[in-house]
Amino acid sequence: MALRLGDEAPNFTAETTEGTINFHEWLGNGWGILFSHPKDYTPVCTTELGAVARMKSEFDKRGVKTIAVSVDPLDSHHGWVCDINETQKTTMNFPIIADPDKKVANLYDMIHPNVDDTATVRSVFIVGPDKKVKLTLTYPASTGRNFLELLRVIDSLQLTAKHKVATPANWVDGEDCIISPAVKDDDVPKLFPKGQRRVKPYLRYTPQPNK
Repeated sequence: MALRLGDEAPNFTAETTEGTINFHEWLGNGWGILFSHPKDYTPVCTTELGAVARMKSEFDKRGVKTIAVSVDPLDSHHGWVCDINETQKTTMNFPIIADPDKKVANLYDMIHPNVDDTATVRSVFIVGPDKKVKLTLTYPASTGRNFLELLRVIDSLQLTAKHKVATPANWVDGEDCIISPAVKDDDVPKLFPKGQRRVKPYLRYTPQPNK
């Protein structure tokens, strides 16, 4: 059964390029991104893992750990890391899960038989500090992911988890937010001392509260 938003992210123990991990213990009290790639030594996947490695400081600022997975064995991962470092001009700095028995892939419904019954699709799961799934995305094999978009989503998730706001279309960190419809007009001055811009009774903007 596919995981849905709000479900607990399944826990597992697995071998990785950085040793054996228990997923929930590895996450600790922070956020995490678990993402699958179809196969080692493939072009799009190589660029993706290189991109994540180069962005590590941005994920670290947000308290986010990243971890990749495919159904390749550990020795394949280790060999491929050398190619990633060489071709992407970076140094791999996050773990890759070896999942040759498809344990993790099946827990997270990462194998879609209509596409390929032997390899994972490009799945993404953002997991919150409560170990609940906050976002799921699935990309086709031919399309590399935009990890800047995942950073944008993390910014929104972390903001809206602490403040009674939502983020509008194409929002990026630092822009105005939308006041939650559940907030009564009388409570706006106390909750949002920076003020509001009222367009409709249900559409009220306010400067980003945590800036």
